[in-house]
Amino acid sequence: MNLQGAVAVVTGGSRGIGAAICEELGREGAKVVVNYSGSEGPAQEVVDKINQIGGGGEAAAIQADVSDPEDAQKLIDQTIEQFGQVNILVNNAGTNIDKPLPKMEVEDWDQVVQLDLNGCFYTVHAALPNMTEQGSGAIVNMSSFVGQAGNMMQANYSAAKAGLLGYTRTAALELADSGITVNAVCPGFIETDMTDAIPDEVQEKITKTIPMGRFGQPEDIAQAVRFCIENEYMTGATLDINGGVYMRT
Repeated sequence: MNLQGAVAVVTGGSRGIGAAICEELGREGAKVVVNYSGSEGPAQEVVDKINQIGGGGEAAAIQADVSDPEDAQKLIDQTIEQFGQVNILVNNAGTNIDKPLPKMEVEDWDQVVQLDLNGCFYTVHAALPNMTEQGSGAIVNMSSFVGQAGNMMQANYSAAKAGLLGYTRTAALELADSGITVNAVCPGFIETDMTDAIPDEVQEKITKTIPMGRFGQPEDIAQAVRFCIENEYMTGATLDINGGVYMRT
């Protein structure tokens, strides 16, 4: 899909990987909806940056908690009201609550699965009528290598991210004849506010497990998302952007 003039909704777009995705798409001329739940200030900063880049890109921030199906619908409705359509949907919003299984409460499980997995379904469900009517669209779901390999203290997060991969493949099968591609990106350890909070000694231990010997950058993931969008013959695929920490045959 040509990004010039395309309308892209990026959930969780106010910081970290989401902000990098928004800026990457805006730089290529897309009209970007920077979705945020509570971080209005950072979201507006991303919008301002895109609007100053040039190249035809423009942006607007829309508040919505996509773990709520009504809010997810509102996000898509407001996007169509402002920009006329939805061409691209990047499901990036997510959270994590890390605890060992014996100490993980039902609420901890539900909160992570509700946003990381169900939120994806809600936004796709809301956007599909418009995409189907156009006969085209690109959906990119943000999973994680944790959804492929598992990880200590992240049963809820692992389950949600693994579920996204199954959802991606099934949606790709069902939507291919509507001209809609559905792909997933699985990041490894990426430098964000979240990883900055990890103690230095723990970061050092993690780095030793990564064959490339370093954390990735948000821009590495943004470029992978852009590739998923622009390649019109790729669907049902998973891109592993993880520095070699997890390799599949």
